[in-house]
Amino acid sequence: MNKTGSTIVALAAGAALGATFGILFAPDKGDKTRKLIKDKALETKDDIALKVSKLAEELSHTADAKKQDFETKLEDVVSNMSYKAEDVINAMEKKLEALKEKNAKLQKGHHAAPVEVEANVNV
Repeated sequence: MNKTGSTIVALAAGAALGATFGILFAPDKGDKTRKLIKDKALETKDDIALKVSKLAEELSHTADAKKQDFETKLEDVVSNMSYKAEDVINAMEKKLEALKEKNAKLQKGHHAAPVEVEANVNV
């Protein structure tokens, strides 16, 4: 539970205990005191239920925000990796072209049959 949730629970528990002790030490009849305790207990239960509901809603919003943030970062990483892969492919294609040119020059110098250079690049 986060700091806010702990504070809410502590405040509600303190209020319930304070109300209970106040009623117990009040100079009323037993029936009236029991009714007051019951009413305060129900009121406190409803108050705690409301606060827990608000806390659950807050946690849900926080989880949704974290999920969205994660998805955005993941998308950025995948996009960045795609650009890097494209850079590697471009560099390999340039290297292949340079090797083909070098092969062609060597073939002209030796008058031999050209050697075919192929590149199979699978991404």
